[in-house]
Amino acid sequence: MTTYQERALQALGDPSRRQIFERLSQNPSPVGQLARELPISRPAVSQHLKVLKEAGLVFDRQTGTRRVYQVDPKAVEALREYFDSFWGQALASFRAAAQDQPGKDKK
Repeated sequence: MTTYQERALQALGDPSRRQIFERLSQNPSPVGQLARELPISRPAVSQHLKVLKEAGLVFDRQTGTRRVYQVDPKAVEALREYFDSFWGQALASFRAAAQDQPGKDKK
């Protein structure tokens, strides 16, 4: 696992950050909107966004007087590749186990 993937998974290990990430994956949002939708304070949302941003999972852009945060598609792709590697390993293990099973005796 790369350092980038480790940082991303650690950042998503917190339930509040995961909620923020999931909301941002649906719609880019400013801090204030996220704070209204979640049971945490605006400063807490800002701190969680800072961690998500440092992990490379989200980025922000200036829109008027607000900063709008959104999920970085490259980050999602990197995480998907990471988890896809497990899927490939699991399928290969299943195939190997199925091929090693002796056939049932027919009566």
